[in-house]
Amino acid sequence: MSGVDRGIAEFRSGLVGLLGRPNVGKSSLVNAMCGRKVSIVSDKPQTTRHRVMGVLNSDASQIVFVDTPGLHKPVSALGERVNATALESAGDVDVQCLVLDATAPFGRGDDWVAQRLDRSKLIVVVNKVDIAQRNDVIDMLAVASSLDAAAYFPVSARTGAGVAELVDHVHTLLAIGPRWFPEGEVGDMSDELWVAELVREQLLAVVRDELPYSIATQVTEWEWPRIRCDIIVERESQKGMVIGKGGSVLKEVGSRARAQLPEGAFLELRVRVDKDWQRRPDRVERLGY
Repeated sequence: MSGVDRGIAEFRSGLVGLLGRPNVGKSSLVNAMCGRKVSIVSDKPQTTRHRVMGVLNSDASQIVFVDTPGLHKPVSALGERVNATALESAGDVDVQCLVLDATAPFGRGDDWVAQRLDRSKLIVVVNKVDIAQRNDVIDMLAVASSLDAAAYFPVSARTGAGVAELVDHVHTLLAIGPRWFPEGEVGDMSDELWVAELVREQLLAVVRDELPYSIATQVTEWEWPRIRCDIIVERESQKGMVIGKGGSVLKEVGSRARAQLPEGAFLELRVRVDKDWQRRPDRVERLGY
């Protein structure tokens, strides 16, 4: 973390981890609580692959929200790595938020995650209440009550319903501590990783269901304002899908990503093949996972 500023005598701070199965809305919730985009979002499962920190500052406190990859049954070296990242993050935080999807029943995957969390640190957050039936939300809260968590919050990351109440409660759990990040910082992600993640987010949005989970992105050159980002696929047959007819997909992805970068940025996208990279631990590590 960046430098430490003790600040006022009663200044409070803490790390709050968001954990749960893939696609329950952890990243959207972190963005909603921070009031800005600090993590990419998609309706595809397992969008988040890195631990991402988002910072919420006030005069009296600093909350560092830790967005984690969705915990799932891994079938590759990449899956094992992102699972390990999430579980390691759970042990490092002061408050653990188990995020559940109000539109789906509490299942074995939710229970598997819950059994790996510390009940003394646990808050249950039932997300997506804006699109769930009222009875489904009540049923989820009733089932989750068996977890003996310290508190339960129905929320909607999309509309903001219940988010302020959740943040207010987290404030009450903070201990006296330092300001870990300077006030102006909103997270811990490097500029290079942020651009790579923006490109991957837009690939997920543009290509939709046809995009294989095994695609990765990596910034390989950074000489501002010129940035080169590689899009890595596992097979030659996947390149056409990512490039699109006449380069249409790459153009759309580049345009969407540049719109979220500072004015004047020149973003070059290149597609390359790294055969079966997600099943090879050395390649997974080299790509930064």
